[in-house]
Amino acid sequence: MSNTTWWTRLADRVLELVLVLAALGVGLFRVLLPILGVNGPLSPGYSREVRVDDAVRLPVTAVSEAVTLRGSGHAELAFADPSLGQRLLLALPGLVGGLLLVVVLAALLRMARTFRDGDFFAPQNTRRLTVIAAALMLMGFLVPLLDMMTTNLLAHGLPATTAITPAKNYAVQPMFLAVLVGAAAAAFRAGTRMRADTEGLV
Repeated sequence: MSNTTWWTRLADRVLELVLVLAALGVGLFRVLLPILGVNGPLSPGYSREVRVDDAVRLPVTAVSEAVTLRGSGHAELAFADPSLGQRLLLALPGLVGGLLLVVVLAALLRMARTFRDGDFFAPQNTRRLTVIAAALMLMGFLVPLLDMMTTNLLAHGLPATTAITPAKNYAVQPMFLAVLVGAAAAAFRAGTRMRADTEGLV
């Protein structure tokens, strides 16, 4: 019994450590570094993957000032010296996605701590699952929408504007996970209510 308890506690600690490291990694590489790339000391590659309509004829290289469109089918919209507004448009979808992922990991970390204490149906866990479901839904809907909107803004005014379409579409997997997590939140809510009723009878 003591071995089982020791192993369970170790597994809980490892899970918490993994979630903390994951949140720190996402915060660093998906949030902090993109912010520094927008208006800071870092200078990442300023490009956006796009699709090019095969029905439209394009030259080998379509140039407008310092913006170059390379490739066919899947192409890369590359900026040699983007303005602050262009850097913000390039970073915005990934930045929002990173923030939402940090929210998910932070909620999972708080839930893991309640599991370690044996309080699975803590009232806070229902709210945390709801937050996770909302964040996943936004990751599947809002982030691709931002990618489409910012790509259209970045391509506006280029010679091949009508041939350029966003490379990303709405993500079904995060939205499907959001539905599952929402169902889990409803189950946790029922478990919390049942526990409260049971405690009232004792």
